[in-house]
Amino acid sequence: MTSRPLAAIDLGASSGRVIVGRIGPDTIALEEVHRFPNGPVERADGLHWDIEAIVGEILTGLKAAGQAAPDLAGIGVDSWAIDYGLIDRSGAPVGEPFHHRDARGPAAVAGVHAIIPPERLYQRTGVQFLGINTIYQLMAERGGPAFARADRLLLIPDLIGHRLTGVIAAEATNASTTGLFDVATRDWATDLIEELGLPRSIFPAIAQPGEPVGTLLREVVAATGLPAGVTVGHVGSHDTASAYVGVPAADDRAAFIACGTWALVGVEIGSPILTEAGRAANFTNELGVDGRIRYLHNVMGLWLLQESLRAWGVSGDAASLEALLAEAAEVPAGGPTFDAGDPAFLAPGDMPARIAQRLTRSDQPVPASRPGMVRCILDSLAAAFAAAVEDASRLSGQAVDVVHVVGGGSRNGLLCQLTADATGRPVIAGPVEATAIGNLLVQARAHGFIEGDLESLRALVRATSELHRFAPRPASGIGDTAAVGIR
Repeated sequence: MTSRPLAAIDLGASSGRVIVGRIGPDTIALEEVHRFPNGPVERADGLHWDIEAIVGEILTGLKAAGQAAPDLAGIGVDSWAIDYGLIDRSGAPVGEPFHHRDARGPAAVAGVHAIIPPERLYQRTGVQFLGINTIYQLMAERGGPAFARADRLLLIPDLIGHRLTGVIAAEATNASTTGLFDVATRDWATDLIEELGLPRSIFPAIAQPGEPVGTLLREVVAATGLPAGVTVGHVGSHDTASAYVGVPAADDRAAFIACGTWALVGVEIGSPILTEAGRAANFTNELGVDGRIRYLHNVMGLWLLQESLRAWGVSGDAASLEALLAEAAEVPAGGPTFDAGDPAFLAPGDMPARIAQRLTRSDQPVPASRPGMVRCILDSLAAAFAAAVEDASRLSGQAVDVVHVVGGGSRNGLLCQLTADATGRPVIAGPVEATAIGNLLVQARAHGFIEGDLESLRALVRATSELHRFAPRPASGIGDTAAVGIR
Protein backbone atom coordinates (compact mmCIF):
# COMPACT_ATOMS: atom_id res chain seq x y z
CA MET A 1 0.00 0.00 0.00
CA THR A 2 1.25 3.50 -0.81
CA SER A 3 2.12 5.43 2.33
CA ARG A 4 0.24 8.61 3.21
CA PRO A 5 0.92 11.17 5.93
CA LEU A 6 -0.45 10.79 9.45
CA ALA A 7 -0.92 13.20 12.36
CA ALA A 8 0.14 12.65 15.96
CA ILE A 9 -1.58 14.71 18.65
CA ASP A 10 1.03 14.54 21.41
CA LEU A 11 -0.04 16.18 24.67
CA GLY A 12 2.58 16.70 27.34
CA ALA A 13 2.04 18.14 30.79
CA SER A 14 3.77 21.40 29.83
CA SER A 15 3.18 21.59 26.06
CA GLY A 16 1.14 20.04 23.30
CA ARG A 17 2.04 19.44 19.67
CA VAL A 18 0.49 18.30 16.44
CA ILE A 19 3.07 16.56 14.27
CA VAL A 20 2.67 15.31 10.73
CA GLY A 21 4.63 12.16 10.00
CA ARG A 22 5.48 10.33 6.83
CA ILE A 23 6.30 6.72 7.63
CA GLY A 24 7.57 4.09 5.22
CA PRO A 25 9.67 0.90 5.30
CA ASP A 26 12.87 2.97 5.46
CA THR A 27 11.53 6.42 6.35
CA ILE A 28 10.45 8.39 9.40
CA ALA A 29 9.99 12.06 8.59
CA LEU A 30 8.37 14.47 11.05
CA GLU A 31 7.05 17.99 10.70
CA GLU A 32 5.77 19.87 13.72
CA VAL A 33 2.88 21.96 12.45
CA HIS A 34 1.57 23.37 15.73
CA ARG A 35 2.81 23.72 19.30
CA PHE A 36 1.12 25.30 22.29
CA PRO A 37 1.83 25.71 26.02
CA ASN A 38 -0.06 23.54 28.46
CA GLY A 39 -0.37 23.39 32.21
CA PRO A 40 -2.69 23.61 35.21
CA VAL A 41 -5.20 26.40 35.67
CA GLU A 42 -6.35 27.50 39.11
CA ARG A 43 -10.12 27.51 39.68
CA ALA A 44 -12.12 28.13 42.83
CA ASP A 45 -12.20 24.41 43.62
CA GLY A 46 -8.60 23.55 42.75
CA LEU A 47 -6.27 22.83 39.85
CA HIS A 48 -7.81 21.83 36.50
CA TRP A 49 -6.95 21.33 32.86
CA ASP A 50 -8.52 23.91 30.54
CA ILE A 51 -9.86 21.22 28.24
CA GLU A 52 -11.69 23.64 25.96
CA ALA A 53 -8.48 25.55 25.32
CA ILE A 54 -6.66 22.27 24.66
CA VAL A 55 -9.32 21.12 22.19
CA GLY A 56 -9.20 24.51 20.48
CA GLU A 57 -5.42 24.23 20.05
CA ILE A 58 -5.79 20.69 18.71
CA LEU A 59 -8.29 21.84 16.09
CA THR A 60 -5.90 24.62 15.10
CA GLY A 61 -3.14 22.03 14.81
CA LEU A 62 -5.27 19.67 12.74
CA LYS A 63 -6.13 22.51 10.38
CA ALA A 64 -2.41 23.15 9.95
CA ALA A 65 -1.84 19.42 9.46
CA GLY A 66 -4.40 19.38 6.65
CA GLN A 67 -2.70 22.32 5.00
CA ALA A 68 0.71 20.64 5.26
CA ALA A 69 -0.64 17.25 4.15
CA PRO A 70 -3.88 17.44 2.14
CA ASP A 71 -3.88 13.64 1.77
CA LEU A 72 -3.73 13.04 5.54
CA ALA A 73 -4.80 9.46 6.26
CA GLY A 74 -5.18 9.28 10.03
CA ILE A 75 -4.81 10.80 13.49
CA GLY A 76 -3.63 9.33 16.81
CA VAL A 77 -3.78 10.88 20.29
CA ASP A 78 -1.45 10.35 23.25
CA SER A 79 -1.08 12.18 26.55
CA TRP A 80 -0.06 11.83 30.17
CA ALA A 81 -1.88 9.21 32.25
CA ILE A 82 -4.13 9.25 35.33
CA ASP A 83 -6.30 12.33 34.66
CA TYR A 84 -9.81 12.05 33.23
CA GLY A 85 -12.88 13.97 32.18
CA LEU A 86 -16.53 13.16 32.79
CA ILE A 87 -19.31 13.39 30.20
CA ASP A 88 -23.08 13.17 30.59
CA ARG A 89 -25.54 11.05 28.60
CA SER A 90 -25.60 13.57 25.76
CA GLY A 91 -21.81 13.47 25.51
CA ALA A 92 -21.41 16.96 26.93
CA PRO A 93 -18.55 17.58 29.38
CA VAL A 94 -19.34 17.63 33.09
CA GLY A 95 -17.00 20.31 34.39
CA GLU A 96 -13.28 20.57 33.66
CA PRO A 97 -10.90 17.67 34.27
CA PHE A 98 -8.96 18.01 37.50
CA HIS A 99 -5.17 18.22 37.30
CA HIS A 100 -3.24 15.45 39.01
CA ARG A 101 -1.24 17.99 41.02
CA ASP A 102 -4.43 19.07 42.81
CA ALA A 103 -4.45 18.08 46.49
CA ARG A 104 -7.73 16.13 46.39
CA GLY A 105 -6.25 12.76 45.30
CA PRO A 106 -3.76 12.31 48.14
CA ALA A 107 -6.49 13.28 50.62
CA ALA A 108 -8.52 10.23 49.56
CA VAL A 109 -5.74 7.65 49.98
CA ALA A 110 -6.55 6.56 53.53
CA GLY A 111 -10.22 6.01 52.69
CA VAL A 112 -9.38 3.80 49.72
CA HIS A 113 -6.88 1.72 51.67
CA ALA A 114 -9.40 1.24 54.48
CA ILE A 115 -11.61 -0.57 51.93
CA ILE A 116 -8.92 -2.32 49.88
CA PRO A 117 -5.49 -2.72 51.49
CA PRO A 118 -2.59 -1.58 49.29
CA GLU A 119 -1.16 -5.11 49.17
CA ARG A 120 -4.34 -6.43 47.59
CA LEU A 121 -4.58 -3.51 45.21
CA TYR A 122 -1.08 -4.23 43.95
CA GLN A 123 -1.77 -7.94 43.48
CA ARG A 124 -4.66 -7.09 41.17
CA THR A 125 -3.55 -3.94 39.40
CA GLY A 126 0.25 -4.08 39.58
CA VAL A 127 0.26 -0.28 39.80
CA GLN A 128 2.72 1.63 41.94
CA PHE A 129 1.37 3.78 44.74
CA LEU A 130 1.00 7.42 43.81
CA GLY A 131 -1.47 9.60 45.66
CA ILE A 132 -2.41 11.13 42.32
CA ASN A 133 -3.58 7.85 40.75
CA THR A 134 -7.02 7.82 39.14
CA ILE A 135 -8.42 5.55 41.83
CA TYR A 136 -7.80 8.19 44.53
CA GLN A 137 -8.95 11.09 42.36
CA LEU A 138 -12.23 9.29 41.64
CA MET A 139 -12.87 8.49 45.26
CA ALA A 140 -12.26 12.14 46.13
CA GLU A 141 -14.85 13.16 43.52
CA ARG A 142 -17.41 10.45 44.33
CA GLY A 143 -20.56 11.93 45.79
CA GLY A 144 -19.95 15.38 44.35
CA PRO A 145 -22.42 17.16 42.05
CA ALA A 146 -20.32 16.63 38.90
CA PHE A 147 -19.93 12.92 39.58
CA ALA A 148 -23.69 12.54 40.05
CA ARG A 149 -24.23 13.85 36.51
CA ALA A 150 -21.54 11.68 34.90
CA ASP A 151 -22.45 8.95 32.44
CA ARG A 152 -18.91 8.02 31.33
CA LEU A 153 -15.35 8.51 32.49
CA LEU A 154 -12.79 9.16 29.75
CA LEU A 155 -9.05 9.42 30.30
CA ILE A 156 -7.57 12.46 28.56
CA PRO A 157 -6.64 10.85 25.19
CA ASP A 158 -10.01 9.07 25.07
CA LEU A 159 -11.73 12.36 25.91
CA ILE A 160 -9.96 14.01 22.97
CA GLY A 161 -10.88 11.06 20.76
CA HIS A 162 -14.50 11.48 21.79
CA ARG A 163 -14.41 15.18 20.95
CA LEU A 164 -13.06 14.32 17.49
CA THR A 165 -15.26 11.31 16.66
CA GLY A 166 -18.07 11.01 19.19
CA VAL A 167 -16.89 7.47 20.02
CA ILE A 168 -16.58 6.33 23.65
CA ALA A 169 -13.76 3.89 24.46
CA ALA A 170 -10.91 3.31 26.91
CA GLU A 171 -7.53 2.53 25.36
CA ALA A 172 -5.71 -0.19 27.29
CA THR A 173 -2.27 1.31 27.94
CA ASN A 174 -3.74 4.33 29.67
CA ALA A 175 -6.48 2.37 31.45
CA SER A 176 -3.76 0.18 32.98
CA THR A 177 -2.40 3.16 34.95
CA THR A 178 -5.62 3.94 36.82
CA GLY A 179 -5.37 1.50 39.74
CA LEU A 180 -8.74 0.07 38.66
CA PHE A 181 -7.50 -2.26 35.90
CA ASP A 182 -6.74 -5.96 36.35
CA VAL A 183 -3.27 -6.46 34.91
CA ALA A 184 -3.83 -10.23 34.57
CA THR A 185 -7.19 -10.20 32.74
CA ARG A 186 -6.33 -6.89 31.03
CA ASP A 187 -9.75 -5.46 31.66
CA TRP A 188 -11.39 -3.32 34.32
CA ALA A 189 -11.22 -4.82 37.82
CA THR A 190 -15.00 -4.82 38.21
CA ASP A 191 -15.00 -6.27 41.71
CA LEU A 192 -12.63 -3.58 43.01
CA ILE A 193 -14.73 -0.89 41.34
CA GLU A 194 -17.84 -2.23 43.06
CA GLU A 195 -16.11 -2.56 46.44
CA LEU A 196 -15.25 1.13 46.27
CA GLY A 197 -18.85 2.01 45.52
CA LEU A 198 -18.06 3.36 42.07
CA PRO A 199 -20.57 2.78 39.26
CA ARG A 200 -19.29 0.16 36.82
CA SER A 201 -21.31 1.77 34.04
CA ILE A 202 -19.04 4.81 33.77
CA PHE A 203 -16.06 2.72 32.61
CA PRO A 204 -16.03 2.26 28.80
CA ALA A 205 -15.07 -0.90 26.94
CA ILE A 206 -11.34 -1.48 26.56
CA ALA A 207 -9.71 -0.93 23.13
CA GLN A 208 -6.22 -1.89 21.96
CA PRO A 209 -3.51 0.13 20.19
CA GLY A 210 -3.95 -0.21 16.45
CA GLU A 211 -7.73 -0.52 16.59
CA PRO A 212 -9.81 2.23 14.96
CA VAL A 213 -11.64 4.86 16.99
CA GLY A 214 -13.79 6.37 14.25
CA THR A 215 -14.04 9.06 11.61
CA LEU A 216 -14.15 12.78 12.26
CA LEU A 217 -17.37 14.44 13.35
CA ARG A 218 -18.97 16.86 10.90
CA GLU A 219 -18.16 19.84 13.12
CA VAL A 220 -14.50 18.80 13.33
CA VAL A 221 -14.32 18.53 9.54
CA ALA A 222 -15.81 22.02 9.29
CA ALA A 223 -13.37 23.47 11.84
CA THR A 224 -10.24 21.88 10.38
CA GLY A 225 -10.92 21.55 6.67
CA LEU A 226 -9.82 17.92 6.81
CA PRO A 227 -11.51 15.38 4.53
CA ALA A 228 -14.47 13.60 6.10
CA GLY A 229 -12.82 10.21 5.61
CA VAL A 230 -9.83 10.88 7.87
CA THR A 231 -9.82 8.27 10.63
CA VAL A 232 -8.76 8.49 14.25
CA GLY A 233 -7.02 5.35 15.53
CA HIS A 234 -6.01 4.08 18.95
CA VAL A 235 -2.28 4.21 19.60
CA GLY A 236 -0.39 3.68 22.84
CA SER A 237 -2.40 6.56 24.25
CA HIS A 238 -0.36 6.78 27.44
CA ASP A 239 2.51 8.85 26.11
CA THR A 240 5.05 6.53 27.76
CA ALA A 241 3.58 3.57 25.90
CA SER A 242 4.09 5.43 22.62
CA ALA A 243 7.55 6.59 23.73
CA TYR A 244 8.60 3.00 24.44
CA VAL A 245 7.68 2.07 20.85
CA GLY A 246 10.04 4.85 19.73
CA VAL A 247 13.01 3.63 21.81
CA PRO A 248 15.75 2.40 19.42
CA ALA A 249 16.66 -0.61 21.58
CA ALA A 250 18.36 -3.49 19.79
CA ASP A 251 17.46 -6.15 22.40
CA ASP A 252 15.89 -6.55 25.84
CA ARG A 253 19.12 -5.90 27.78
CA ALA A 254 18.22 -2.23 28.01
CA ALA A 255 16.63 0.17 30.45
CA PHE A 256 14.34 2.88 29.13
CA ILE A 257 13.96 6.41 30.50
CA ALA A 258 11.16 8.44 28.95
CA CYS A 259 12.16 11.83 30.30
CA GLY A 260 9.93 14.88 30.13
CA THR A 261 8.02 16.70 32.86
CA TRP A 262 7.82 13.24 34.44
CA ALA A 263 10.51 10.59 34.02
CA LEU A 264 9.50 6.93 33.69
CA VAL A 265 12.42 4.58 34.33
CA GLY A 266 12.32 0.83 33.80
CA VAL A 267 12.48 -2.17 31.51
CA GLU A 268 10.09 -3.93 29.19
CA ILE A 269 8.93 -7.45 30.10
CA GLY A 270 6.43 -10.01 28.83
CA SER A 271 4.26 -10.52 31.90
CA PRO A 272 3.58 -8.59 35.12
CA ILE A 273 5.71 -8.92 38.23
CA LEU A 274 3.47 -8.69 41.29
CA THR A 275 5.92 -9.48 44.08
CA GLU A 276 5.95 -7.81 47.46
CA ALA A 277 9.49 -6.66 46.68
CA GLY A 278 8.19 -4.89 43.58
CA ARG A 279 5.45 -3.22 45.60
CA ALA A 280 7.93 -2.13 48.27
CA ALA A 281 10.13 -0.57 45.57
CA ASN A 282 7.00 1.11 44.15
CA PHE A 283 7.37 -0.38 40.69
CA THR A 284 4.42 -0.36 38.35
CA ASN A 285 3.23 -2.81 35.69
CA GLU A 286 1.66 -0.86 32.84
CA LEU A 287 0.51 -2.20 29.51
CA GLY A 288 2.55 -1.37 26.45
CA VAL A 289 1.96 -1.80 22.75
CA ASP A 290 1.65 -5.41 21.51
CA GLY A 291 0.80 -6.63 25.00
CA ARG A 292 4.18 -5.85 26.53
CA ILE A 293 4.52 -4.74 30.14
CA ARG A 294 6.31 -1.55 31.05
CA TYR A 295 7.87 -2.35 34.41
CA LEU A 296 8.94 1.02 35.70
CA HIS A 297 9.20 3.59 38.44
CA ASN A 298 8.07 7.23 38.30
CA VAL A 299 10.61 9.95 39.05
CA MET A 300 9.63 13.62 39.32
CA GLY A 301 11.54 14.42 36.10
CA LEU A 302 12.23 17.78 34.51
CA TRP A 303 9.34 19.26 36.49
CA LEU A 304 11.95 20.07 39.15
CA LEU A 305 13.94 22.13 36.67
CA GLN A 306 10.89 23.65 34.99
CA GLU A 307 9.44 24.93 38.26
CA SER A 308 12.83 26.27 39.35
CA LEU A 309 13.18 28.21 36.10
CA ARG A 310 9.67 29.56 36.55
CA ALA A 311 10.44 30.65 40.11
CA TRP A 312 13.56 32.44 38.89
CA GLY A 313 11.71 34.03 35.98
CA VAL A 314 14.18 32.47 33.54
CA SER A 315 13.08 32.06 29.94
CA GLY A 316 12.53 28.46 28.87
CA ASP A 317 14.11 28.96 25.46
CA ALA A 318 16.98 26.72 24.38
CA ALA A 319 19.63 29.47 24.51
CA SER A 320 18.86 30.41 28.13
CA LEU A 321 18.88 26.79 29.23
CA GLU A 322 22.05 25.97 27.35
CA ALA A 323 23.90 28.83 29.05
CA LEU A 324 22.66 27.82 32.48
CA LEU A 325 23.57 24.18 31.89
CA ALA A 326 27.05 25.13 30.67
CA GLU A 327 27.63 26.84 34.02
CA ALA A 328 26.09 23.93 35.91
CA ALA A 329 28.50 21.55 34.19
CA GLU A 330 31.43 23.46 35.70
CA VAL A 331 30.17 22.89 39.24
CA PRO A 332 32.38 20.25 40.90
CA ALA A 333 30.99 16.75 41.29
CA GLY A 334 30.05 15.42 44.71
CA GLY A 335 27.71 18.23 45.68
CA PRO A 336 24.44 17.99 47.61
CA THR A 337 21.58 15.80 46.43
CA PHE A 338 17.99 15.19 47.51
CA ASP A 339 15.27 12.60 46.98
CA ALA A 340 13.86 13.49 43.55
CA GLY A 341 10.76 11.42 44.30
CA ASP A 342 9.74 13.33 47.41
CA PRO A 343 5.98 14.11 47.20
CA ALA A 344 6.76 17.58 48.57
CA PHE A 345 7.85 18.52 45.04
CA LEU A 346 4.59 17.49 43.38
CA ALA A 347 2.61 20.75 43.56
CA PRO A 348 3.48 23.95 41.70
CA GLY A 349 5.36 26.54 43.71
CA ASP A 350 8.79 27.81 44.71
CA MET A 351 10.83 24.74 43.85
CA PRO A 352 14.28 26.11 44.81
CA ALA A 353 12.97 27.00 48.27
CA ARG A 354 11.53 23.52 48.76
CA ILE A 355 14.76 21.91 47.61
CA ALA A 356 16.75 24.15 49.96
CA GLN A 357 14.50 23.10 52.83
CA ARG A 358 15.08 19.42 52.13
CA LEU A 359 18.86 19.93 51.89
CA THR A 360 18.93 21.81 55.20
CA ARG A 361 16.96 19.04 56.89
CA SER A 362 19.57 16.52 55.76
CA ASP A 363 22.48 18.74 56.91
CA GLN A 364 23.68 19.43 53.38
CA PRO A 365 24.79 22.79 52.01
CA VAL A 366 22.31 24.76 49.92
CA PRO A 367 23.77 25.85 46.56
CA ALA A 368 24.43 29.58 46.59
CA SER A 369 23.96 30.09 42.85
CA ARG A 370 21.44 29.14 40.19
CA PRO A 371 23.96 26.97 38.31
CA GLY A 372 24.70 25.22 41.60
CA MET A 373 21.01 24.55 42.17
CA VAL A 374 20.61 23.26 38.60
CA ARG A 375 23.55 20.90 39.12
CA CYS A 376 21.99 19.73 42.39
CA ILE A 377 18.71 19.00 40.59
CA LEU A 378 20.38 17.09 37.76
CA ASP A 379 22.67 15.14 40.11
CA SER A 380 19.60 14.17 42.13
CA LEU A 381 17.68 13.10 39.02
CA ALA A 382 20.64 11.05 37.78
CA ALA A 383 20.91 9.33 41.17
CA ALA A 384 17.17 8.57 41.12
CA PHE A 385 17.45 7.21 37.57
CA ALA A 386 20.38 4.99 38.58
CA ALA A 387 18.54 3.62 41.60
CA ALA A 388 15.47 2.84 39.46
CA VAL A 389 17.59 1.11 36.80
CA GLU A 390 19.23 -1.08 39.45
CA ASP A 391 15.86 -1.90 41.01
CA ALA A 392 14.33 -2.71 37.62
CA SER A 393 17.15 -5.12 36.80
CA ARG A 394 17.12 -6.73 40.26
CA LEU A 395 13.35 -7.13 40.50
CA SER A 396 12.85 -8.38 36.94
CA GLY A 397 16.00 -10.52 36.71
CA GLN A 398 16.73 -8.78 33.42
CA ALA A 399 20.31 -7.66 32.77
CA VAL A 400 20.80 -4.07 31.67
CA ASP A 401 23.76 -3.24 29.44
CA VAL A 402 22.65 0.15 28.13
CA VAL A 403 20.27 2.94 29.14
CA HIS A 404 18.12 4.65 26.52
CA VAL A 405 16.92 8.20 27.25
CA VAL A 406 14.17 9.52 25.00
CA GLY A 407 11.97 12.60 25.08
CA GLY A 408 12.91 16.16 25.95
CA GLY A 409 15.47 15.02 28.51
CA SER A 410 17.50 13.35 25.77
CA ARG A 411 18.56 16.84 24.61
CA ASN A 412 19.96 17.67 28.05
CA GLY A 413 23.54 16.59 27.51
CA LEU A 414 24.56 17.19 31.11
CA LEU A 415 21.70 15.07 32.49
CA CYS A 416 22.50 12.27 30.05
CA GLN A 417 26.19 12.32 31.01
CA LEU A 418 25.41 12.36 34.72
CA THR A 419 23.01 9.44 34.19
CA ALA A 420 25.74 7.46 32.43
CA ASP A 421 28.09 8.23 35.32
CA ALA A 422 25.53 7.29 37.98
CA THR A 423 24.41 4.06 36.32
CA GLY A 424 27.88 3.00 35.16
CA ARG A 425 26.38 2.18 31.78
CA PRO A 426 26.43 3.94 28.41
CA VAL A 427 23.46 6.17 27.73
CA ILE A 428 21.99 6.38 24.24
CA ALA A 429 20.11 9.68 23.91
CA GLY A 430 17.32 10.12 21.39
CA PRO A 431 15.11 10.41 19.63
CA VAL A 432 13.67 13.52 21.23
CA GLU A 433 10.30 12.91 19.58
CA ALA A 434 10.06 9.25 20.58
CA THR A 435 6.45 9.65 21.74
CA ALA A 436 5.25 11.14 18.45
CA ILE A 437 7.28 8.56 16.54
CA GLY A 438 5.72 5.69 18.50
CA ASN A 439 2.26 7.17 17.96
CA LEU A 440 2.87 7.42 14.20
CA LEU A 441 4.45 3.95 13.90
CA VAL A 442 1.41 2.27 15.45
CA GLN A 443 -0.86 4.21 13.11
CA ALA A 444 1.27 3.42 10.06
CA ARG A 445 1.23 -0.29 10.86
CA ALA A 446 -2.54 -0.24 11.34
CA HIS A 447 -2.95 1.45 7.95
CA GLY A 448 -0.66 -1.11 6.29
CA PHE A 449 2.04 1.44 5.41
CA ILE A 450 4.62 -0.67 7.31
CA GLU A 451 4.56 -4.11 8.89
CA GLY A 452 6.39 -6.09 11.52
CA ASP A 453 6.62 -6.61 15.26
CA LEU A 454 7.80 -4.15 17.89
CA GLU A 455 11.43 -5.07 17.26
CA SER A 456 10.98 -4.22 13.57
CA LEU A 457 9.51 -0.84 14.45
CA ARG A 458 12.44 -0.09 16.77
CA ALA A 459 14.91 -1.15 14.08
CA LEU A 460 13.34 1.48 11.82
CA VAL A 461 13.80 4.07 14.59
CA ARG A 462 17.49 3.10 14.96
CA ALA A 463 18.05 3.36 11.23
CA THR A 464 16.46 6.79 10.85
CA SER A 465 17.29 8.67 14.08
CA GLU A 466 20.18 10.85 15.17
CA LEU A 467 21.40 9.29 18.41
CA HIS A 468 24.09 10.39 20.86
CA ARG A 469 26.15 8.10 23.10
CA PHE A 470 27.40 9.10 26.56
CA ALA A 471 29.99 6.81 28.13
CA PRO A 472 30.41 6.61 31.92
CA ARG A 473 33.33 8.72 33.18
CA PRO A 474 35.44 8.92 36.32
CA ALA A 475 33.76 10.79 39.14
CA SER A 476 35.76 13.96 38.53
CA GLY A 477 34.69 14.38 34.88
CA ILE A 478 32.91 17.41 33.44
CA GLY A 479 29.71 17.00 31.47
CA ASP A 480 28.82 17.94 27.93
CA THR A 481 26.04 20.54 27.83
CA ALA A 482 25.34 20.17 24.11
CA ALA A 483 21.67 21.14 24.25
CA VAL A 484 18.58 20.92 26.38
CA GLY A 485 14.90 20.35 25.81
CA ILE A 486 12.02 20.39 28.25
CA ARG A 487 8.76 18.79 27.16
